[in-house]
Amino acid sequence: MAVMSFFANPHRFMAASKWPAWGFTALGVALIAFGVWRGLLAPEDHQQDERARMMFVHVPAMWLSLFAYAFMVGASLVSFVWRHAIADVAAKSAAPIGAVFTAIGLMTGSIWGYTTWGTWWEWGDARLVSVLVLFFIYLGYIAVWQAMETPQKAARAASILCLVGAVNLPIIHFSVEWFAVLHQQSTFMTTDDRATAEFKIPMYISALGYLALFGGLTLMNMRAEIMRTRAEMLFQRRQAAD
Repeated sequence: MAVMSFFANPHRFMAASKWPAWGFTALGVALIAFGVWRGLLAPEDHQQDERARMMFVHVPAMWLSLFAYAFMVGASLVSFVWRHAIADVAAKSAAPIGAVFTAIGLMTGSIWGYTTWGTWWEWGDARLVSVLVLFFIYLGYIAVWQAMETPQKAARAASILCLVGAVNLPIIHFSVEWFAVLHQQSTFMTTDDRATAEFKIPMYISALGYLALFGGLTLMNMRAEIMRTRAEMLFQRRQAAD
């Protein structure tokens, strides 16, 4: 609660977030580049040959798409319960980033699927369809913010949509266990030998890079949103004075 109270003040948030925003962004880019480079040097996978290297982009993107939405759910819950203005800004700022990573995951997954299954898309695969639903929820969330008359109404409606959409997260995560799907079961988040260390280590490095990049870009979006709000308030005050 003390942290929430501290960052409830936009001035304190702006002062504290400047360098972390740039630092996390730079760290994320560096880690992603290093992880992908390490992945390209890894030996060829014995089952999927060179196609497996797509996973260094696809898998972290999918992890991040789920994490970004979970972050939005947490921020929306804080906003809904405590009416925390910065929480609204955080969820709104994370949405386009999450949508982009989800789109990357869908596109790279389709490319990998075509080379592996012989088809770009399979409507009978619950994992594919549930991730597509997540992408549409992202777009719907963004649209709500643009469509409502006031920021207060938009924040309330967007929070409700985000919280309701959270039911899709466990469906995505457990779809490979609950349904008959083309997707393979988890390979990297296990302790068995389905993925070798040569593939796991670069994957985890890339995933940390994606996470850091998400943090940096979200902070930048939050700062831009706060500055835009300040500019609008200043413009309205000048109009009222005239």
